[in-house]
Amino acid sequence: MKFAFVFPGQGSQSIGMMKGFEQSTIVRQTFTEASDVLNIDLWKMTEEGPDAALGATVNTQPIMLTAGVAVYRAWLEAGGAKPTVMAGHSLGEYSALVAAGAITFTDAVELVRLRAVAMQEAVPEGLGAMAAVLGMDDALLIETCRDAAKGEVLQAVNFNSPGQVVIAGDKAAVERGIELCKERGAKRAILLPVSVPSHCELMRPAAARLAEKLANVTVLSPVIPVLHNADVISVTDPEAIKDALVRQLYSPVRWVETMQAVAAMGITQMAECGPGKVLASLAKRIDPALAGSALTELGSFEVFGQKISA
Repeated sequence: MKFAFVFPGQGSQSIGMMKGFEQSTIVRQTFTEASDVLNIDLWKMTEEGPDAALGATVNTQPIMLTAGVAVYRAWLEAGGAKPTVMAGHSLGEYSALVAAGAITFTDAVELVRLRAVAMQEAVPEGLGAMAAVLGMDDALLIETCRDAAKGEVLQAVNFNSPGQVVIAGDKAAVERGIELCKERGAKRAILLPVSVPSHCELMRPAAARLAEKLANVTVLSPVIPVLHNADVISVTDPEAIKDALVRQLYSPVRWVETMQAVAAMGITQMAECGPGKVLASLAKRIDPALAGSALTELGSFEVFGQKISA
């Protein structure tokens, strides 16, 4: 049976998020491998925190990459089949590319750490912001961002599900956007607890630094198609993959379109490979024919295996 794997990104982290995999040797080995690259005990950070350290962008990005790859390796070790197609939400795209054999895990660890540092340095903490807007038409939201920008940056950046969109940009512009969205009928519009305004034009300096780093990284054609956030297409040319990763930093995450593309392939089962259940829960809201499962513990492998073999 055809099925898809998707990988979560920043925001799905929490202390104790890997407890369901404590007994997996390959999961622990994967965390050790990443920890050795960065000279930081990533497993201890996921188990003990503190929240401030786990939530710091420079730590969160390598940890979420490692978690997704670790769960995927554990799935394969348990005899799980390879998915038909993969995708990752924002940072999760790197986990997908590692799983697809396009980037080595150690290269990806270094890439996402540089990516995190570059993002934070592009917009010092407190100058940018992101907000979730619920219950508003996409077209009206995009227009509202234009109206509230007032010469600053304000963009719709994460199209997560119908009526659930994240906006990002300069902090004052985001605050104006929140108020204008409410005036124009949004059910809710709230600031998110993040330190970096991801996927907007403010990230172009970070994208330039990432491009420099990627120029010296070997990228191969993936053995499994990966749908990229920026274009909702899979590419096989290594330079096109690098370009997609660079553009992803300042381009919207088109998650609704990505899941619609998965469903259009005739796929009805999708699993979120890594800690968290957000992407799994969004599946049916995007397409009623798409069932989402979350691989959050070793026991979930057998349950999902039964679903895809039914």
